[in-house]
Amino acid sequence: MRHEKQNFYHSGPSHLTSIDWQNTQHQRSVAACLVQGVYVVERDRQEEREALAPPWWEFFHFKLLYKLVDDDGPSIFGDDPSIFGAIYEFNSPEEGIPRFVIAFRGTLRTKRTILRDFRLNLQVLLNRLHQEPSFKIAMQAVRKMVDAVGDSNVWLAGHSLGSAMAMLAGKIMASNGIFLKSFLFNPPFVSAPIERIKDKRVKHGLRIAGSVITAGLTLAMKAKQQPQQRSHSEENPFTTLSAWFPSLFVNPADDICSEYIGYFEHRKKMEDIGAGAIERLATQNSLGGLLMHAMGKQPAPEPPLHLIPSANLTVNLTRSRDLKEAHGIHQWWRDDLQLQSEVHKYR
Repeated sequence: MRHEKQNFYHSGPSHLTSIDWQNTQHQRSVAACLVQGVYVVERDRQEEREALAPPWWEFFHFKLLYKLVDDDGPSIFGDDPSIFGAIYEFNSPEEGIPRFVIAFRGTLRTKRTILRDFRLNLQVLLNRLHQEPSFKIAMQAVRKMVDAVGDSNVWLAGHSLGSAMAMLAGKIMASNGIFLKSFLFNPPFVSAPIERIKDKRVKHGLRIAGSVITAGLTLAMKAKQQPQQRSHSEENPFTTLSAWFPSLFVNPADDICSEYIGYFEHRKKMEDIGAGAIERLATQNSLGGLLMHAMGKQPAPEPPLHLIPSANLTVNLTRSRDLKEAHGIHQWWRDDLQLQSEVHKYR
């Protein structure tokens, strides 16, 4: 069946007939399904078919309140607005249940979206997602919902490219003291895939070297700043974000997101060997961005999108058949996963 993965009753968690909203597994499954709903509603639009999308939210008693549409991106079909996100509303608000969930899809490899999504992925790599019209639409939607109903009533969710969008929106809100519950599935980590190296000593050595160089470049850049700039930079935005604990869901077989495993593990190892001060400086800066700045290729680098101080990190240790499965949204609503979860707090 061609559309079986898009059919909720064929591939979705239809066994979840009763949701315990205090159960983190149930929360994860529902959030993943709402993200899948965005993928499928865009496929429904493109294929002009009988809608397959509604069960992905209606099964859990949500309704689709708004579609977030990007009508500015490039398309080989000319003017072809793409649905990249959705705002869902729970049908009967209760204590402990999210009233609204804002969800963002990742890349769709179809003729009508591939150019637009490729550009957005490139902007993530270049740390320029904040400049994109679609992100500005997303950020406006998040701000409006929070202003209207309060931060405790709004959840964020996203997959891959969509999780980068949700993460950036969450970071901006957190920098203003608003901490939104967030579910980030396979979030991209812009780095060489060091986690793939099997030799633990080599891997650890590379990470230590990277931390020392990054911390050194950061100190050198600060030393060159004018006193007024230095005073302003002492108000560390990274520390401000440390009270926000987004839920990150990663798969070690997925090179797009697996570096988050090493990113957080390395912090602990650096503390253990007495190099915590170096890592606290390195963990908030991108080596690539610092090098580009040092060579005069760009002004003072923007805070790296993918680096966050604190998180609830969940790793799917279940064996994946291939990269496509390891990076897929479908894994995250399964109830037979071998998961390892840990809270990481920046100190």
